[in-house]
Amino acid sequence: MKDLIGKAILDYQTNNAPEDIITETSLTEADSMSVAYLFRDYSEMPKIEQKALQMAKGKILDVGCGAGSHSLYLQQKGLDVTAIDISEHAVEACKLRGLQNVSVQDVMTLSEATQYDTILLLMNGTGLAGKLNRIAAFLQKLKALLTPGGQILIDSSDIIYMFDEDEDGGKWIPSNVDYYGELIFNVRYKGEQEDPFDWVYIDYNTLQNAAHANGLQCELLIEGEHYDYLARLTHLKL
Repeated sequence: MKDLIGKAILDYQTNNAPEDIITETSLTEADSMSVAYLFRDYSEMPKIEQKALQMAKGKILDVGCGAGSHSLYLQQKGLDVTAIDISEHAVEACKLRGLQNVSVQDVMTLSEATQYDTILLLMNGTGLAGKLNRIAAFLQKLKALLTPGGQILIDSSDIIYMFDEDEDGGKWIPSNVDYYGELIFNVRYKGEQEDPFDWVYIDYNTLQNAAHANGLQCELLIEGEHYDYLARLTHLKL
């Protein structure tokens, strides 16, 4: 990976002529996003993110922290937060912003010696699994990092609305995809093209079924304004 999103984040933090990030998926045409959006404060965050931050407690792990806005808010509140991201540039920007406990780390290789009371996966946290057939391993890893009374706060969207309807009112989904929420993402920044990567949006019912299959209780906390939602996963009580 060329870490183009991380480069954009670091450019913005260091005033190095940041430009918009251009994203395109296997389902959508090219769209631009101002990198400033990743630096928003609490008042500018969607209600789903605000709700997750309100519920965060204990020892907190922020997975895929990006520019660090969520972790910085929690740190400023005096909470014990550890932030990780696979992007070296993003982590460098987080440190420059004053985030104290942040490192370059893939959650799938994170040591299970330390467990957390709250694990945050925001801005479509299910996307980090990449594909639906990887969600079981993903949830098992998160479960192993969770204290017995801990919680996983994760958001996603049901993107079925993006597909055309047929005459019977059903959705027309291409036969060459295993699950309609699976996309291939392409990112461009300052004329460079990122290597394509897998990303998955998971509807709530599918996430709930996957959670139960992997020993986790799943609760719908809040729905957003555009088919998005925040879920809370906890250890399944036997």
